[in-house]
Amino acid sequence: MRTFIAIDLPDDARDAISDLQADVPVGKLSAPENLHLTLAFLNEQPAEVVENVHHALLSLSRPPFDMRLAGVETFGGNDPKVLVANVQANTALDALHRKIRSILHGAGIMLDRQRFRPHVTLARFPHRPTATEMERLRAWLLAHSDFAVPAFSVTEVVLFRSTLMRSGAVHDELARYPLR
Repeated sequence: MRTFIAIDLPDDARDAISDLQADVPVGKLSAPENLHLTLAFLNEQPAEVVENVHHALLSLSRPPFDMRLAGVETFGGNDPKVLVANVQANTALDALHRKIRSILHGAGIMLDRQRFRPHVTLARFPHRPTATEMERLRAWLLAHSDFAVPAFSVTEVVLFRSTLMRSGAVHDELARYPLR
């Protein structure tokens, strides 16, 4: 089972992102129902491991906090792979990420060591953008550099299953864990 732990976005944030995506000049847009902020990608795991993760996450104890999306950029340098909305620096979000990593470690899952760059994926680039597409993308990034979503409360995290389909990934909620 391909799974990940994420913050689900409120409808207001989804709507703002959908409006932003309306004129993205290149790439395959993320479906509005799939918009989220990944805290931990678990990749393919046997059902019993996912069950262990579920039970471990029941012990999650972190207070709710506010989060704000602000700014857009691409990841991948000169060969961009994704277009993202960034998250404003947030110590509570960083602490939640560290706590989830610790819980997963206790459940026997060792995540890759990489810097946590909280973001919401707006679009993916299945092929390297052409020079013309890159020019249009740079202009779009400049025009939308002031993108921001008002702060919203994060009160829970969600364990999702992700099924890859020809049309894109389908995310099914497996469980929700309240922050307290």
